[in-house]
Amino acid sequence: MKKEKYIGINIYSEVKIKENEIVSFNKFDKKTTSFRVYKDGFVGVHFQQGKMSDKEGFEKAEENLKLKRQYPFELESGVRELDKTDLLLSDEKLMEKARTELKYLRKTHPDFTFSGSFYANSYFEQQKNSAGMNYSIRDGHNGAAFCFKHKDSKDIEDGYFNMNLRHGLSSKKFRAIVDNYISNFTNQVELPKELIIMMPDWYLNGKLRESLDAEKLALGTSLLSGKIGEKVFADGLTIYHDVTKKNIWMCSFWDADGIVHKGDKLCYIKDGRVLRGYADKRVAAKYGVECTGSAYNNYSDIPNNGWVNLRITPLKKTPKEILDGKLAVLPVQFSGGGFSDTGDYAMPVQMAYLTDGEKILGRLPPFTMRSNMFDMFGKDFIGVSKYTDIWNKNMMLVKMEAGKL
Repeated sequence: MKKEKYIGINIYSEVKIKENEIVSFNKFDKKTTSFRVYKDGFVGVHFQQGKMSDKEGFEKAEENLKLKRQYPFELESGVRELDKTDLLLSDEKLMEKARTELKYLRKTHPDFTFSGSFYANSYFEQQKNSAGMNYSIRDGHNGAAFCFKHKDSKDIEDGYFNMNLRHGLSSKKFRAIVDNYISNFTNQVELPKELIIMMPDWYLNGKLRESLDAEKLALGTSLLSGKIGEKVFADGLTIYHDVTKKNIWMCSFWDADGIVHKGDKLCYIKDGRVLRGYADKRVAAKYGVECTGSAYNNYSDIPNNGWVNLRITPLKKTPKEILDGKLAVLPVQFSGGGFSDTGDYAMPVQMAYLTDGEKILGRLPPFTMRSNMFDMFGKDFIGVSKYTDIWNKNMMLVKMEAGKL
């Protein structure tokens, strides 16, 4: 009988702000453990929140072998640890930062109220077993996430901005982002004739990610079924599962089956050509497809397929350099839409800004942005920018159609 243990520790501190006032300080320290025993092709699992001895945890897991959860796979081995923590704010420093920046918001932008939080999040994950595996990662970041509302607005909120940094929480960067979002809010402008949407790619890649599921591909229920090996998307579209030391963010570098990718990367789409779908050990064995080490950690059951940290390879240009004199639309508030089963996309945008890729120029009227998954990542795909401080992220630029809201 072999044994394995997953450990997850998450410590989160938050200064909560409502309508320009600090209303609470919240903190939680959460430890989650999954005790697992393997015997005769089955796994017994005991899920525990809080402390429990290994003796008691593995005894409870062994009792659960009677539930006959199938796991007919060999356990992996390997030893590696990664520490990405930098400068995480203490509770005292976090409160001090909140007071300082709130004072700045009140003084610099008196026509607005802000609600949100400043926070610090510490993360630890470990997986070890009796077959010789011991993988672990530590990470953490400081962040700010805020909604804002103009004093003359009849809406509950008018917009949203956020930032996340491993090294402290720079006042200079925070204020630059705030000032950019707020300074031209009252300047009403019109939608450009050519609608170029600029936003983080994770708001738009959900259907594409779903379509790369190897089980759906095998069953013929994916929009990419039958297209493996074909060039489907734009020449400039290359997508990796990327957990390299440079790009990993608050996640493990291994999957729940214990697989580590060579170089911590695996390519799914190369220059528009679909190379593979993602499959954990179970899906790979069931459908006779490539195992891509894509098992998601389920603390209370066997792993699930779907652990992919997809990243579109960015251009070596800022959003402004990519636009090269054109203007883009930055959606700030959008809800009530999404992708259809056929890949058509429609999203009402309640509030958006016009931007040159660096500065916000004015506020746009509400509209609906429309596209299709194959157009979005095909003929209308422009590219993903490199990281810039003013947006605190890489930004995807893509052409879409505009409709009335």
